[in-house]
This record gives sequence, C-alpha cells and structure tokens, in this order.
Amino acid sequence: MTIQKHIADELVEGVYEKSLPYFADKDTYIRKSAYLSVGELYATRTDLRPAILRMLNIFLADPDFKLRQTAINAAGEIGKRDFDTVRHFFDKGLFDPHHSPRNAVIGSIKKMGEVNPRPVLMWAKEYLHHQNKEIRREICHGIELRGRKHPEEILPLLRELQHDRTARVRNTLVHVLGQIAYKKNCLLKVLLHLKDWENHQLVKDVLKEIIDVHSRYRNFAALTQHEAITLIEAHYPDRRP
Repeated sequence: MTIQKHIADELVEGVYEKSLPYFADKDTYIRKSAYLSVGELYATRTDLRPAILRMLNIFLADPDFKLRQTAINAAGEIGKRDFDTVRHFFDKGLFDPHHSPRNAVIGSIKKMGEVNPRPVLMWAKEYLHHQNKEIRREICHGIELRGRKHPEEILPLLRELQHDRTARVRNTLVHVLGQIAYKKNCLLKVLLHLKDWENHQLVKDVLKEIIDVHSRYRNFAALTQHEAITLIEAHYPDRRP
C-alpha cells in the first residue's frame, strides 16, 4: 500500500497510527511524500477535506517540530488552490519556536505564490512591517520566487522594506533583488522600479549585488555581466556602483 492510501484510509477512520509517523519521519523524502499525498487527496477527494484539515490542525499543535513542519508543508500544497482555508497555518508557523516550521512557511509562500499569488501576496503584505525583524526577513525571502517571473508584482512590496534598519532584513532585501534581476526580462523592470526608491545607498548596494550576481550565476543569467553593467550605467549614469 502507498503512503497516500494509508493516509486516506486513516482519514476515514479518524486515526493516525501510520500517518503520524510518516509526518514525523527522520527521512525528508518520507515526509515530503506524506505532505504531497495530502495535497493530492485534498484536490481529488472533496469528501476528505474536513478530515484532512482536522488532522493537520492536530499535527500543527504537536510538540514534535517535524510534525508541525510537515503539516505546514501540506497546508502549502492546499494553499496552491485554496489559501484562505489554510492561512492560519502560516500565521502560526511564522512564530514557531523552531526554525524548521518557520522555513516551511517560507517554502510554502514560494510555492503558493508561484501559482496562487493574489491572496498570498496580500497576506505577506500584512507582515512587512511586523515588529519582529525575523518575520520581516522571512516574508521578504518568501516572496522572492514569484518575483523571478513577475517582478512587477512584488517590487512594490519590497519597496516598503527599503528603510528597514535591521542588517539581516536589509541584506535579505538586497539578496532578493539580485536574485530577481538576473532572470529573463527582469533586470530592466528592477532598474526602473529602483529609480523611485528614496534610499539611495541601498540602491547602490543593490546595483553592486546585481553586477556580482551576473558573475556568480553567469551560466544561468539571462544577460552577461557586461550587458548588465551596460544597462545599469545607461539608467544610472551618476550612480555607478
């Protein structure tokens, strides 16, 4: 019997003798198979949806961080289609005492934002100015993937972090902008958007990062480093990095 079949059977019965060990397994592959299975069941077995959410809520409250992590990842699979139903998993997961569930939130934001961006980005915006610096940093990191294909959707959100005084948040912001800029059809959009930013020192640091990333990722970048520099200097003649 497959992991998915085991989980489906136990959802019907309301017991988790096999499901719980799958979600808490030390093997990352087993845990991934479990949360992917739950995502598929949610999509194909509408009759099991209440039972799935009930199980995931139980696991989210468990002392074992691996159970909480896998529950959040499963919620991320559901959130690709139905974000509002599972948003509380990410509201809670952002503040988890262990880094693994928090990382699961970041990963979930990335995969949900790629296919279901509107509600995910609206949710992320609510945390951009949270008093906890790690929350701000995690949100900045989490929305990066959507920006690699649709930078115009997340650049206004990133702009709100330009005056953040926390080094970790600032460094993540610079990193994220660099990661977006080397993708196809993204550099010009980033450069044009940065023109309206008030924090000129941050913009200089971003331009330096963009030039550097076109070297580090030269085998994957849409433009050569020389082409990137030429484009930057054309738009920022008085602010060359």
